[in-house]
Amino acid sequence: MSDAEDAPPTFSLAELGWDDRWAALFAPHAAAGLQPARVVCELRRHYYAVLTPDGEKLGECTGKFHHQAKVGAHYPAVGDWVAVRPMAGSDRMEIHALLPRRSKFARRAAGEEEAQQIVSANIDTVFLVTGLDLNYNPKRLQRFLVAARDSGAEPVILLNKSDLCEDHAEVKKEVETLLPGVPVIVTSTVSRRGLKALRELCTPGRTLALVGSSGAGKSTIINLLARDELLPTGEVREKDSKGRHTTTRRELILSPTGALVIDTPGMRELQLWDADEGLEEAFSDLLAIACRCKFTSCRHLDEPGCAVLPAIAAGELAPERLEQYRKLKAEQDAAKPRQKKPSAMASKPGWRQRAAERAAGRPKKFDHD
Repeated sequence: MSDAEDAPPTFSLAELGWDDRWAALFAPHAAAGLQPARVVCELRRHYYAVLTPDGEKLGECTGKFHHQAKVGAHYPAVGDWVAVRPMAGSDRMEIHALLPRRSKFARRAAGEEEAQQIVSANIDTVFLVTGLDLNYNPKRLQRFLVAARDSGAEPVILLNKSDLCEDHAEVKKEVETLLPGVPVIVTSTVSRRGLKALRELCTPGRTLALVGSSGAGKSTIINLLARDELLPTGEVREKDSKGRHTTTRRELILSPTGALVIDTPGMRELQLWDADEGLEEAFSDLLAIACRCKFTSCRHLDEPGCAVLPAIAAGELAPERLEQYRKLKAEQDAAKPRQKKPSAMASKPGWRQRAAERAAGRPKKFDHD
């Protein structure tokens, strides 16, 4: 075997999603003699696999980085761009700085401590994957959509395992009613249904993330997109269609189409983190109707001049939308005292103002290329 065949693959920064906006942000680090790299895998104890134009390297945060990082969310996550420098006498990289994120899919970390966990960063499209078997749960989909809207990425719903569901067309209509305005693709890794439409979204330099519960088929979808068995897959239990968590870490993969795809471990439960704006984005149809209520404090129960209840009666709004909004809003309100100072909350404009701005076609918080 030749030395060329033994050499590790190399990448251009553009292949990794680099553009002029990233270059402008990186300019101060370039002046300090650092080079850009993208985090492709999280390891333990703040070690990371990073991709540079010279290939994949092992990265380690410097002591100064540890000192300045106040919380876990300040450390790199898969998809982040970091400023690195080669270690003297080693093939490893020192991670000196983290570039500001354009988007982030986050959740409340597991455990009793109130902490934010970044699942993936700098994603352009987030695929919300659910299996059309016993894994299917429309309320869970609505919860994932709130997190997706709050991330700043564009959400797309994948109804996977359509070969196991005879009425998948009806399920798609149900999802489109419950989650209006979100593209829905029906897929099957067995019959390959929907994979062409999925590949059309996998354009060069675009970063995609697949999230969902275990057993939904995320890793199998990625393997088909990559046309290779890059990620381990496993069977699901027949009694509840739950998987075996075959993906145990977040990982970014460069697909043959040129898109960068992030696989994430299955989530049995997604606890939202500071997702007020994502909640309003996900339920913008409901809040646009609520703007017409006579009273700003309308609870949409039996108040005079309520606009939401007549909309439900007329079939303009699904009653499940109001029910799920109330549940998620109550969850967010209960978490606010533990997550934010009152002054920070007071600095945000109210939901009525933001709903009116969305109805008028104002641009979103994040601007994607």
